[in-house]
Amino acid sequence: MDAMGRSTKPSVEGSKKPRATTAPASAPGSGADVGSDFLQLDIGQAPPGGRTAWLADRLRSAIADGRLPVGARLPASRVLADELRVTRGVVTEAYRRLAESGQIAGRGRLGTVVVAAPAAPRDRARGTAQTGPALFGSADREGVVDALRALPCRIDLSPGVPDLAAFPRTEWLRAERAVLAGVTPADFGYGDPRGALALRRAVTGWLARNRGVRADPDEVVVVAGVAQALGLLAQILRADGIRRIAVEDPGSLGARQQLEYGGHAIVPVPVDAGGLDVGALRASGARAVLLTPAHQFPTGVVLDGERRRRLLGWAAEGGVVIEDDYDAEHRYDRPPVPALRSLASEGVCYAGSVSKLLAPALRVGWLLVPPDRLDALVAAKRYADLGNGILTQLVLARLMDSGELERHLRHVRLRHRRRRDVMLRAVEAHLPGARVHGAAAGLHLTVTFRDQSGGFRDTDLAAAALAEGVKVHPLSWHRISPGPPGLVLGYAAGPAHDIDEGIAAVGAVLRGLRSGR
Repeated sequence: MDAMGRSTKPSVEGSKKPRATTAPASAPGSGADVGSDFLQLDIGQAPPGGRTAWLADRLRSAIADGRLPVGARLPASRVLADELRVTRGVVTEAYRRLAESGQIAGRGRLGTVVVAAPAAPRDRARGTAQTGPALFGSADREGVVDALRALPCRIDLSPGVPDLAAFPRTEWLRAERAVLAGVTPADFGYGDPRGALALRRAVTGWLARNRGVRADPDEVVVVAGVAQALGLLAQILRADGIRRIAVEDPGSLGARQQLEYGGHAIVPVPVDAGGLDVGALRASGARAVLLTPAHQFPTGVVLDGERRRRLLGWAAEGGVVIEDDYDAEHRYDRPPVPALRSLASEGVCYAGSVSKLLAPALRVGWLLVPPDRLDALVAAKRYADLGNGILTQLVLARLMDSGELERHLRHVRLRHRRRRDVMLRAVEAHLPGARVHGAAAGLHLTVTFRDQSGGFRDTDLAAAALAEGVKVHPLSWHRISPGPPGLVLGYAAGPAHDIDEGIAAVGAVLRGLRSGR
């Protein structure tokens, strides 16, 4: 230190030469010597006015291709800004974008680290890898959603995923500590296959408050998400002699495949502006039907009042209604829609989960069935896995009982709505002429294109988008009968700038398909 208290140590760049003998600093990004050893970043490659987006894109690419694996630490924002000769705000904003998409997070003294990365594609030598064209060009849709999920990308607009970066980590840890402080040794043993009583009680309260469903805890069976609920229902319905189940067309490919895996023939029933065509259901002869009445997937329509009455009349005559209430809590521009189960418990099997509210990785849901099927359901759950893990159940019960889950829902509704609005503006700007469906609620939009838009296949559009690093679902994946081309676009999981950039990329490849390029 000198007499004025100033440091006499070398500069942060580590140069051993006095500053007076170095060349004058050039303007940020203007010299070939400006760059960072970290990822060999060269700010001179950034377009004018686009340094933040360029840096964020380089970081995403490094995470996707494995140069920055999970656990890797990023340079401090001040250090990287100094190396690139940019303002610190450029780096902090790039970091913020990746943090918002859940790829990096601050870890206190450890700094900023990578916490999530796209799954790497499997080894091609094993014959299990699929490229975009092969994935979307195949008529065989077995496993296509999982295969798409495993492919790396720049921007993921796949439907069905909430804002995972908003997961209430602090509240979860607080609830987990409280649970661990109160559980007894006996609680760690084999429990009731229906699930922990505390969670079954909490679920009945949650359903009463938010979905208008009145139930007793003894009627609730805790399951590993709606996927397991459908698998268990397929098993017990098949044992009752039901071999054909009607589904909405279009409707969820994944849900349909769960029933097919359970040994059922699938009967498509058309969906229009009023929801499932109940007349066509009756004519089909199917004795059971799976539907999403509060927010139809993927069109977003609501089953109207008259069809609800007719459907419940069909159920009263012996039909079985499977109600998948997958994302009814997420609504923005419409009043709440009551669950079918709230209108009639006889004949309605009701399935829900926290996959769209908290995170699908928790694998927690619930299933309510009519009394005459409850014993068979509990037996099927017992022989499937003896019941869900206890700690997750007790933590979730505490979040429900304390009101933290409602607070989280209010928080993510605002975030999801802002992202929905960004996607609507992006579709209007970059996909002119596209028709938007289901914008009033949920976590996704569906867009369809007029026939005169070029006669392209939506699978070709999805494959071309993936080649540009953007994941989307072609609407035809979720259809059984032919229909106009379209896309199913998720907006909840990614930050606003990714949404706009992703839709712009889709618009660019669509113009290429229309022009025949």
